Amino acid sequence: MNAVQPAADNRMRLVWFGYMAMMFGNFMAILDIQIVASSINQLQAGLSASADEIQWVQTAYLIAEVIAIPLSGYLSRLLSTRVYFAISAIGFTLASAACAAAWNLESMIVFRVIQGFLGGGMIPTTSAAMFIMFPAEKRVLPQVLFGLTATLAPSIGPTIGGWLTATLSWHWLFLVNVLPGLAVGYAVWRLVRIDRPQPELLKTIDLRGVAYMAIFLGCVEYTLDEGPRNDWFAQDSVAICALIATIGGALFFHRMFTARHPIVNLRAFADRNFALGTVLAMAVGMGLYTLVYLTPLFLGQVRGYNSLQIGHVMFAQGVAMFVTAPIAGRLSKILSLKTMLGIGLVNVMIGAWLNSKLTADWGVFEFIVPQIFRGSGFLLCMFSMTNIALGTLPASEVKNAS
Repeated sequence: MNAVQPAADNRMRLVWFGYMAMMFGNFMAILDIQIVASSINQLQAGLSASADEIQWVQTAYLIAEVIAIPLSGYLSRLLSTRVYFAISAIGFTLASAACAAAWNLESMIVFRVIQGFLGGGMIPTTSAAMFIMFPAEKRVLPQVLFGLTATLAPSIGPTIGGWLTATLSWHWLFLVNVLPGLAVGYAVWRLVRIDRPQPELLKTIDLRGVAYMAIFLGCVEYTLDEGPRNDWFAQDSVAICALIATIGGALFFHRMFTARHPIVNLRAFADRNFALGTVLAMAVGMGLYTLVYLTPLFLGQVRGYNSLQIGHVMFAQGVAMFVTAPIAGRLSKILSLKTMLGIGLVNVMIGAWLNSKLTADWGVFEFIVPQIFRGSGFLLCMFSMTNIALGTLPASEVKNAS
């Protein structure tokens, strides 16, 4: 009995090391969505791009990431979580180094697409691995950490990006990923062994489904990103992409419900908890990313803040999340997930309402208070929504659902 306990403790320790490596990879992938937000002007100058063209540094990453995320369930089953995540981490790292070496806007966009596609694979894979690696009674802390990572990374992205750009140069927005990315890839390869590859899935891959999904999601992302800047359908490319997205979406959904082996099994939405958690995650995610994206733009273009000053203002939301994380773990022991979700949503709404009164005369205090409400609210929401959405699904369905 005495020999069994140390062995079990050692196995759990290795599980934690492996999971923390995946968490850090997840953190980097989400961080890179917003790390360039406060340094757009420097990137524009460095790449000799126009104000409209430089937005593609973010758009290219998002389009690739949004296509990779639903593919991750299939790829992690095909290759195994260990192999898929390690390939994604190393590939993401190499793409980051390539972004730092980009010589013009076109090369930057290509490298950002590769970076986004590989980074997108790490995000849902980490979420799925959490439910496989930890039994239900030991899942509270991993869930808190996952929620902290998912909400903290986009919040402090502008802060880290602003500091790196002001202290070093814009190249370090990407070089900062190199050493951590290599370490993450190595650690996951050595420590994460939770499933086996299923090469037989290669025989049943739904290539038509993959094509429909890529067309649908890529065109939707382009339409939503470029539409507001170009008077929506007044520009031919936006109108054409919207039409293609509509046709591609119809083909994609039809294929997913009729194919024998769909690339994404949408029948997971038959689970009420999963459907509710997903809808709420979409709503909260829109609030999180919209404000994290717009606030740095306002601070830079209206208030004239430099990258470092923008980062300092945006840091308040990250601090609020970090402080709320241990509180969320304790609350989960005395409150239901629905109650915690309600508290989180109320905090997010208060922060958004305070932000609605934004004026050019706001000082630092007026910017910080809404972020404190939003930061604490987002953390509580993410913790609750992840558990609600995935907590009642069987282990065999978690990868696809995540």
